Amino acid sequence: MGEVTNADGGNSLKETVGRYGIWSMGLRSEDPARHGELTEAAAELEELGFGAVWLGGSSGIQHAVPLIEATSRLVVATGIQSIWQYEAAETAARFQELERTRPGRFLLGLGVSHPKLTDQYRRPYKAMVDYLDALDTAGVPAGRRVLAALGPKMLELSRDRAAGSHPYLMPPEHTATARDILGATPLLAPETKVVLDTDPDRARTTARGVLDFYLGLPNYTKSLLQFGFSEDDFDNGGSDRLVDALFAWGDDDRIREHVGAFHRAGADHVALQVVEDGPPDSLPRAAWRRLAELLR
Repeated sequence: MGEVTNADGGNSLKETVGRYGIWSMGLRSEDPARHGELTEAAAELEELGFGAVWLGGSSGIQHAVPLIEATSRLVVATGIQSIWQYEAAETAARFQELERTRPGRFLLGLGVSHPKLTDQYRRPYKAMVDYLDALDTAGVPAGRRVLAALGPKMLELSRDRAAGSHPYLMPPEHTATARDILGATPLLAPETKVVLDTDPDRARTTARGVLDFYLGLPNYTKSLLQFGFSEDDFDNGGSDRLVDALFAWGDDDRIREHVGAFHRAGADHVALQVVEDGPPDSLPRAAWRRLAELLR
């Protein structure tokens, strides 16, 4: 069943990805003309000391390849790849091809997406189990995949059938719950969003520009209701309380405090998504440099 039995494997993965990574939709593209721009950005992130990059937007393994080839040690992960968009056999074949040429550099992040985003959505837990079974049969190691788990059952699956979990859009309280379920060894790598702006009104307005989309996806709102929020917190792009729980914004100390809360709650690695005004596929390289400096 592909259960993870080597306790040292989890620790080795934690050391490889380090304490901080960058989550970005901009680091993946279907446009060959952007190849140089993306690989240059990935190489700089490695130089800045980030241990991993997480490719958003249901990226596939093909999006990771040029970034891995342009760097020497950076882990490139899908954050996440939808199991409805990519067949398990295709995923396994691409994983094995990449592993032959660049062993140990890719981490397969998998998720079940959302009913509103795919017409294939059905019995998500069983579908994930079936997908993992197919990966096992094809020889993809359980220790080289993580699941975008929010609820207890999927977190247990992350513990038993993967190297750990990569939760998205959750507060530090979820991280504490996830750690209790996962136990000490599996990787716990939550994502959190960062707005590098000290003005409260402006920072929260920028945050709501992103958050409003996610508040229309019940998988997130149902989970957030378990951590002290109410339906009222989801109105008008999110209450101040919700925005402040899900976004790091403000001066350097405030941002460090927010990110540190995830580590104190049990995270091994925090994937930082910079949120700015502008298109979601931009590369906020100046902001990444500032983040590297303030977290150093």
